[in-house]
Amino acid sequence: MHVAHLSLADFRSYARVEVPLDPGVTTFVGPNGQGKTNLVEAIGYLATLGSHRVAGDAPLVRQGAERAIVRAAVVQGERQQLVELEINPGRANRARINRSSQVRPRDVLGIVRTVLFAPEDLALVKGDPGERRRFLDELVTTRSPRMAGVRQDYDRVLKQRNALLKSAATARRGSGRVDLSTLDVWDQHLARAGAQLLAARLDLVAALHPLVDKAYEQLAPGGGPTALEYRASMGPMAAAGPEQLAQALLGALGEARKQELERGITLVGPHRDDLVLKLGELPAKGYASHGESWSYALALRIASFELLRADGAEPVLVLDDVFAELDASRRRRLAELVAPGEQVLVTAAVDEDVPAVLAGARFSVSDGTAVRAS
Repeated sequence: MHVAHLSLADFRSYARVEVPLDPGVTTFVGPNGQGKTNLVEAIGYLATLGSHRVAGDAPLVRQGAERAIVRAAVVQGERQQLVELEINPGRANRARINRSSQVRPRDVLGIVRTVLFAPEDLALVKGDPGERRRFLDELVTTRSPRMAGVRQDYDRVLKQRNALLKSAATARRGSGRVDLSTLDVWDQHLARAGAQLLAARLDLVAALHPLVDKAYEQLAPGGGPTALEYRASMGPMAAAGPEQLAQALLGALGEARKQELERGITLVGPHRDDLVLKLGELPAKGYASHGESWSYALALRIASFELLRADGAEPVLVLDDVFAELDASRRRRLAELVAPGEQVLVTAAVDEDVPAVLAGARFSVSDGTAVRAS
Protein backbone atom coordinates (compact mmCIF):
# COMPACT_ATOMS: atom_id res chain seq x y z
CA MET A 1 0.00 0.00 0.00
CA HIS A 2 1.16 3.56 -0.69
CA VAL A 3 -0.15 7.10 -0.80
CA ALA A 4 0.02 8.37 -4.38
CA HIS A 5 -1.09 11.95 -3.73
CA LEU A 6 -1.62 14.14 -0.66
CA SER A 7 -3.76 17.27 -0.78
CA LEU A 8 -4.13 19.68 2.14
CA ALA A 9 -6.27 22.79 2.61
CA ASP A 10 -5.91 24.95 5.73
CA PHE A 11 -4.10 22.16 7.56
CA ARG A 12 -1.52 23.46 10.04
CA SER A 13 0.79 25.85 8.15
CA TYR A 14 -0.57 25.02 4.70
CA ALA A 15 -3.22 27.18 3.07
CA ARG A 16 -3.11 24.70 0.20
CA VAL A 17 -0.54 22.17 -0.96
CA GLU A 18 -0.48 19.28 -3.44
CA VAL A 19 2.16 16.59 -2.95
CA PRO A 20 2.49 13.76 -5.53
CA LEU A 21 4.17 10.71 -4.01
CA ASP A 22 5.75 7.53 -5.33
CA PRO A 23 6.44 4.14 -3.81
CA GLY A 24 9.86 3.80 -2.22
CA VAL A 25 11.62 6.41 -0.11
CA THR A 26 10.60 10.08 -0.06
CA THR A 27 12.40 12.59 2.14
CA PHE A 28 11.05 16.00 3.19
CA VAL A 29 13.95 18.28 4.04
CA GLY A 30 13.88 21.75 5.54
CA PRO A 31 14.63 23.80 8.65
CA ASN A 32 12.60 23.17 11.77
CA GLY A 33 9.24 24.93 11.89
CA GLN A 34 8.71 24.96 8.12
CA GLY A 35 6.04 22.26 7.86
CA LYS A 36 7.80 18.93 7.23
CA THR A 37 6.10 17.15 10.08
CA ASN A 38 2.74 18.66 9.13
CA LEU A 39 2.77 16.63 5.90
CA VAL A 40 3.35 13.25 7.52
CA GLU A 41 1.06 14.21 10.42
CA ALA A 42 -1.76 14.61 7.91
CA ILE A 43 -1.19 11.10 6.54
CA GLY A 44 -1.10 9.75 10.08
CA TYR A 45 -4.39 11.51 10.82
CA LEU A 46 -6.05 9.65 7.95
CA ALA A 47 -4.79 6.40 9.45
CA THR A 48 -5.74 6.96 13.10
CA LEU A 49 -8.13 9.96 13.22
CA GLY A 50 -5.65 11.56 15.59
CA SER A 51 -2.32 13.36 15.73
CA HIS A 52 0.89 12.05 17.27
CA ARG A 53 1.67 15.60 18.39
CA VAL A 54 -1.50 17.01 19.97
CA ALA A 55 -4.56 15.59 21.71
CA GLY A 56 -7.26 17.70 20.05
CA ASP A 57 -8.14 18.82 16.53
CA ALA A 58 -8.07 22.59 16.99
CA PRO A 59 -4.29 23.00 16.44
CA LEU A 60 -4.60 21.17 13.12
CA VAL A 61 -6.63 23.96 11.50
CA ARG A 62 -4.65 26.87 10.07
CA GLN A 63 -5.03 30.06 12.08
CA GLY A 64 -7.96 32.09 10.77
CA ALA A 65 -9.61 29.14 8.98
CA GLU A 66 -12.79 27.38 10.10
CA ARG A 67 -11.86 23.89 9.00
CA ALA A 68 -9.09 21.83 7.42
CA ILE A 69 -9.24 19.30 4.59
CA VAL A 70 -6.94 16.27 4.31
CA ARG A 71 -7.30 14.24 1.12
CA ALA A 72 -5.21 11.35 -0.18
CA ALA A 73 -5.20 8.97 -3.11
CA VAL A 74 -4.29 5.53 -1.75
CA VAL A 75 -3.12 2.62 -3.89
CA GLN A 76 -3.29 -1.00 -2.79
CA GLY A 77 -2.50 -3.50 -5.50
CA GLU A 78 -4.67 -2.66 -8.50
CA ARG A 79 -7.14 -0.66 -6.43
CA GLN A 80 -7.06 3.10 -5.84
CA GLN A 81 -9.25 4.96 -3.36
CA LEU A 82 -9.64 8.63 -2.59
CA VAL A 83 -10.17 9.32 1.11
CA GLU A 84 -11.04 12.74 2.53
CA LEU A 85 -11.45 14.10 6.04
CA GLU A 86 -12.86 17.49 6.92
CA ILE A 87 -11.66 18.58 10.37
CA ASN A 88 -14.13 20.83 12.19
CA PRO A 89 -12.97 21.75 15.72
CA GLY A 90 -15.90 21.96 18.10
CA ARG A 91 -18.18 20.25 15.60
CA ALA A 92 -18.47 16.81 14.03
CA ASN A 93 -15.77 15.96 11.51
CA ARG A 94 -16.83 14.74 8.08
CA ALA A 95 -15.47 12.06 5.79
CA ARG A 96 -15.84 10.90 2.20
CA ILE A 97 -14.54 7.92 0.28
CA ASN A 98 -14.17 8.22 -3.51
CA ARG A 99 -16.12 11.52 -3.42
CA SER A 100 -19.26 9.60 -2.45
CA SER A 101 -21.86 10.80 0.01
CA GLN A 102 -20.70 11.50 3.53
CA VAL A 103 -19.59 8.58 5.73
CA ARG A 104 -18.63 8.40 9.39
CA PRO A 105 -14.98 9.37 9.98
CA ARG A 106 -14.29 5.97 11.51
CA ASP A 107 -15.40 4.35 8.22
CA VAL A 108 -12.16 5.52 6.61
CA LEU A 109 -10.03 3.59 9.11
CA GLY A 110 -8.07 0.85 7.42
CA ILE A 111 -7.78 2.57 4.03
CA VAL A 112 -4.51 4.22 5.07
CA ARG A 113 -2.22 2.26 7.34
CA THR A 114 0.88 3.80 8.85
CA VAL A 115 3.61 2.99 11.31
CA LEU A 116 5.11 6.18 12.69
CA PHE A 117 8.56 6.61 14.19
CA ALA A 118 8.95 9.95 16.00
CA PRO A 119 10.94 11.53 18.85
CA GLU A 120 7.78 11.23 20.98
CA ASP A 121 8.22 7.43 20.86
CA LEU A 122 10.63 7.56 23.78
CA ALA A 123 7.54 8.10 25.97
CA LEU A 124 6.45 4.54 25.12
CA VAL A 125 9.27 3.36 27.35
CA LYS A 126 9.80 6.23 29.79
CA GLY A 127 6.32 7.75 29.93
CA ASP A 128 3.08 7.11 31.75
CA PRO A 129 0.85 4.04 31.16
CA GLY A 130 -1.47 6.14 29.00
CA GLU A 131 1.23 6.31 26.31
CA ARG A 132 1.45 2.54 26.13
CA ARG A 133 -2.34 2.11 26.20
CA ARG A 134 -2.62 4.50 23.28
CA PHE A 135 0.04 2.55 21.38
CA LEU A 136 -1.87 -0.70 21.89
CA ASP A 137 -5.27 0.75 21.04
CA GLU A 138 -4.12 2.51 17.87
CA LEU A 139 -2.49 -0.71 16.65
CA VAL A 140 -5.56 -2.76 17.61
CA THR A 141 -7.74 -0.37 15.60
CA THR A 142 -5.38 -0.39 12.63
CA ARG A 143 -5.58 -4.18 12.52
CA SER A 144 -9.35 -4.26 13.10
CA PRO A 145 -11.11 -0.95 12.30
CA ARG A 146 -14.33 -2.12 13.99
CA MET A 147 -12.50 -1.69 17.30
CA ALA A 148 -12.85 2.07 16.87
CA GLY A 149 -16.53 1.66 17.70
CA VAL A 150 -15.72 -0.54 20.70
CA ARG A 151 -13.29 2.08 22.01
CA GLN A 152 -15.87 4.83 21.57
CA ASP A 153 -18.50 2.74 23.38
CA TYR A 154 -16.13 2.07 26.25
CA ASP A 155 -15.16 5.74 26.59
CA ARG A 156 -18.82 6.81 26.54
CA VAL A 157 -19.85 4.31 29.21
CA LEU A 158 -16.82 5.15 31.34
CA LYS A 159 -17.68 8.85 31.22
CA GLN A 160 -21.28 8.18 32.27
CA ARG A 161 -20.25 5.80 35.03
CA ASN A 162 -17.66 8.23 36.38
CA ALA A 163 -20.24 11.03 36.43
CA LEU A 164 -22.55 8.85 38.54
CA LEU A 165 -19.75 7.85 40.91
CA LYS A 166 -18.61 11.46 41.28
CA SER A 167 -22.15 12.57 42.14
CA ALA A 168 -22.38 9.78 44.71
CA ALA A 169 -19.06 10.72 46.32
CA THR A 170 -20.03 14.39 46.47
CA ALA A 171 -23.42 13.57 47.99
CA ARG A 172 -21.88 11.30 50.63
CA ARG A 173 -19.49 14.02 51.75
CA GLY A 174 -22.48 16.33 52.12
CA SER A 175 -24.67 13.72 53.79
CA GLY A 176 -26.89 13.62 50.74
CA ARG A 177 -28.10 10.71 48.60
CA VAL A 178 -27.83 9.76 44.95
CA ASP A 179 -29.90 7.16 43.11
CA LEU A 180 -27.46 4.34 42.30
CA SER A 181 -30.03 2.04 40.74
CA THR A 182 -28.45 2.42 37.30
CA LEU A 183 -24.91 1.58 38.46
CA ASP A 184 -25.41 -2.13 37.85
CA VAL A 185 -26.49 -1.35 34.29
CA TRP A 186 -23.39 0.76 33.67
CA ASP A 187 -21.28 -2.06 35.12
CA GLN A 188 -22.73 -4.45 32.54
CA HIS A 189 -22.07 -2.05 29.66
CA LEU A 190 -18.54 -1.27 30.88
CA ALA A 191 -17.69 -4.96 31.30
CA ARG A 192 -19.04 -5.86 27.85
CA ALA A 193 -17.11 -3.18 25.94
CA GLY A 194 -14.08 -3.45 28.22
CA ALA A 195 -13.82 -7.20 27.69
CA GLN A 196 -13.72 -6.78 23.91
CA LEU A 197 -10.97 -4.17 24.18
CA LEU A 198 -9.07 -6.24 26.71
CA ALA A 199 -9.25 -9.40 24.59
CA ALA A 200 -7.94 -7.50 21.57
CA ARG A 201 -5.08 -6.04 23.58
CA LEU A 202 -4.10 -9.42 24.99
CA ASP A 203 -4.08 -11.00 21.53
CA LEU A 204 -1.98 -8.10 20.25
CA VAL A 205 0.58 -8.35 23.04
CA ALA A 206 0.96 -12.09 22.43
CA ALA A 207 1.55 -11.46 18.71
CA LEU A 208 3.96 -8.57 19.31
CA HIS A 209 6.12 -10.28 21.92
CA PRO A 210 8.39 -12.36 19.63
CA LEU A 211 8.52 -9.61 16.99
CA VAL A 212 9.70 -7.01 19.51
CA ASP A 213 12.40 -9.35 20.80
CA LYS A 214 13.61 -10.02 17.25
CA ALA A 215 13.63 -6.30 16.35
CA TYR A 216 15.50 -5.37 19.52
CA GLU A 217 18.17 -7.95 18.74
CA GLN A 218 18.55 -6.46 15.24
CA LEU A 219 18.92 -2.94 16.65
CA ALA A 220 21.06 -3.81 19.68
CA PRO A 221 22.68 -7.23 19.17
CA GLY A 222 23.16 -9.06 22.45
CA GLY A 223 21.27 -6.43 24.42
CA GLY A 224 18.08 -8.41 25.16
CA PRO A 225 16.02 -10.35 25.75
CA THR A 226 12.85 -8.31 25.89
CA ALA A 227 9.45 -9.26 27.24
CA LEU A 228 6.01 -7.67 27.16
CA GLU A 229 3.74 -8.14 30.17
CA TYR A 230 0.15 -6.91 30.20
CA ARG A 231 -0.71 -5.71 33.70
CA ALA A 232 -4.47 -5.48 34.23
CA SER A 233 -6.01 -3.31 36.93
CA MET A 234 -8.30 -6.17 37.92
CA GLY A 235 -5.33 -8.39 38.75
CA PRO A 236 -3.73 -11.46 37.17
CA MET A 237 -5.76 -13.15 34.45
CA ALA A 238 -5.79 -16.58 32.91
CA ALA A 239 -6.16 -16.81 29.14
CA ALA A 240 -9.82 -16.21 28.35
CA GLY A 241 -12.24 -14.99 25.70
CA PRO A 242 -14.44 -11.88 25.82
CA GLU A 243 -17.27 -13.56 27.75
CA GLN A 244 -14.98 -14.81 30.51
CA LEU A 245 -13.19 -11.46 30.64
CA ALA A 246 -16.53 -9.65 30.94
CA GLN A 247 -17.45 -11.80 33.94
CA ALA A 248 -14.04 -11.17 35.49
CA LEU A 249 -14.45 -7.43 34.97
CA LEU A 250 -17.90 -7.50 36.55
CA GLY A 251 -16.50 -9.30 39.56
CA ALA A 252 -13.64 -6.82 39.89
CA LEU A 253 -16.04 -3.88 39.64
CA GLY A 254 -18.15 -5.40 42.40
CA GLU A 255 -15.12 -5.77 44.66
CA ALA A 256 -14.00 -2.20 43.98
CA ARG A 257 -17.44 -0.58 44.33
CA LYS A 258 -17.06 0.64 47.91
CA GLN A 259 -13.74 2.31 47.13
CA GLU A 260 -15.08 3.73 43.86
CA LEU A 261 -18.06 5.29 45.64
CA GLU A 262 -15.69 6.89 48.11
CA ARG A 263 -13.33 8.25 45.46
CA GLY A 264 -15.90 9.00 42.76
CA ILE A 265 -14.05 7.32 39.90
CA THR A 266 -13.87 3.96 38.09
CA LEU A 267 -10.82 2.12 39.38
CA VAL A 268 -11.01 -1.08 37.31
CA GLY A 269 -10.92 -1.55 33.56
CA PRO A 270 -8.71 -1.24 30.45
CA HIS A 271 -8.36 2.52 31.06
CA ARG A 272 -6.28 1.69 34.18
CA ASP A 273 -4.11 -1.08 32.68
CA ASP A 274 -0.47 -0.93 31.66
CA LEU A 275 1.96 -2.68 29.33
CA VAL A 276 5.15 -3.47 31.22
CA LEU A 277 8.20 -3.53 28.95
CA LYS A 278 10.97 -5.71 30.35
CA LEU A 279 14.62 -5.78 29.39
CA GLY A 280 16.15 -8.88 30.87
CA GLU A 281 14.49 -9.38 34.24
CA LEU A 282 13.88 -5.69 34.94
CA PRO A 283 11.29 -3.18 33.68
CA ALA A 284 12.77 -0.94 31.01
CA LYS A 285 11.15 2.10 32.60
CA GLY A 286 13.51 3.30 35.29
CA TYR A 287 16.28 0.82 34.50
CA ALA A 288 17.07 1.04 30.78
CA SER A 289 19.67 3.53 29.61
CA HIS A 290 18.76 6.26 27.15
CA GLY A 291 20.15 4.22 24.26
CA GLU A 292 18.40 1.05 25.40
CA SER A 293 15.13 2.97 25.75
CA TRP A 294 15.47 4.24 22.19
CA SER A 295 16.17 0.74 20.90
CA TYR A 296 13.09 -0.56 22.73
CA ALA A 297 10.85 2.18 21.33
CA LEU A 298 12.13 1.52 17.81
CA ALA A 299 11.65 -2.23 18.29
CA LEU A 300 7.99 -1.65 19.19
CA ARG A 301 7.47 0.24 15.93
CA ILE A 302 9.36 -2.27 13.80
CA ALA A 303 7.35 -5.09 15.36
CA SER A 304 4.14 -3.16 14.58
CA PHE A 305 5.20 -2.89 10.94
CA GLU A 306 5.98 -6.61 10.70
CA LEU A 307 2.65 -7.51 12.29
CA LEU A 308 0.63 -5.30 9.95
CA ARG A 309 2.54 -6.55 6.94
CA ALA A 310 1.76 -10.12 7.97
CA ASP A 311 -1.93 -9.17 8.04
CA GLY A 312 -1.71 -8.59 4.29
CA ALA A 313 -1.56 -4.81 3.79
CA GLU A 314 1.90 -3.31 4.16
CA PRO A 315 1.68 0.06 5.94
CA VAL A 316 3.38 3.30 5.02
CA LEU A 317 6.45 3.80 7.18
CA VAL A 318 6.85 7.34 8.51
CA LEU A 319 10.10 8.44 10.14
CA ASP A 320 9.50 11.92 11.51
CA ASP A 321 12.80 13.61 12.41
CA VAL A 322 13.87 10.45 14.20
CA PHE A 323 17.40 10.09 12.83
CA ALA A 324 18.57 13.30 14.52
CA GLU A 325 17.78 11.61 17.86
CA LEU A 326 19.86 8.47 17.24
CA ASP A 327 23.54 7.64 17.39
CA ALA A 328 25.29 6.49 14.21
CA SER A 329 24.90 2.78 14.95
CA ARG A 330 21.14 2.88 15.61
CA ARG A 331 20.68 5.24 12.68
CA ARG A 332 22.30 2.78 10.31
CA ARG A 333 20.51 -0.29 11.66
CA LEU A 334 17.09 1.36 11.61
CA ALA A 335 17.59 2.59 8.05
CA GLU A 336 18.59 -0.87 6.86
CA LEU A 337 15.50 -2.40 8.48
CA VAL A 338 12.97 0.04 7.00
CA ALA A 339 14.54 0.64 3.56
CA PRO A 340 12.73 -2.31 1.87
CA GLY A 341 9.30 -0.89 2.82
CA GLU A 342 6.84 -0.29 -0.02
CA GLN A 343 6.65 3.39 0.94
CA VAL A 344 8.92 5.16 3.42
CA LEU A 345 8.39 8.84 4.25
CA VAL A 346 11.22 10.61 6.07
CA THR A 347 11.49 14.12 7.49
CA ALA A 348 14.84 15.69 8.32
CA ALA A 349 16.27 19.13 8.96
CA VAL A 350 19.33 18.45 6.78
CA ASP A 351 20.20 15.84 4.17
CA GLU A 352 23.10 14.58 6.27
CA ASP A 353 20.69 13.25 8.91
CA VAL A 354 19.32 10.67 6.44
CA PRO A 355 21.42 7.51 5.92
CA ALA A 356 22.53 6.87 2.35
CA VAL A 357 20.54 3.60 2.17
CA LEU A 358 17.37 5.74 2.23
CA ALA A 359 18.19 7.66 -0.93
CA GLY A 360 15.10 8.44 -3.01
CA ALA A 361 12.77 11.26 -3.97
CA ARG A 362 13.34 14.54 -2.12
CA PHE A 363 11.13 17.53 -1.35
CA SER A 364 12.39 20.87 -0.09
CA VAL A 365 9.94 22.24 2.47
CA SER A 366 9.82 25.90 3.48
CA ASP A 367 7.24 28.55 4.31
CA GLY A 368 4.15 26.50 3.49
CA THR A 369 5.48 24.97 0.27
CA ALA A 370 6.81 21.53 -0.64
CA VAL A 371 8.82 21.50 -3.88
CA ARG A 372 10.20 18.32 -5.39
CA ALA A 373 13.89 18.47 -6.18
CA SER A 374 14.94 17.57 -9.70
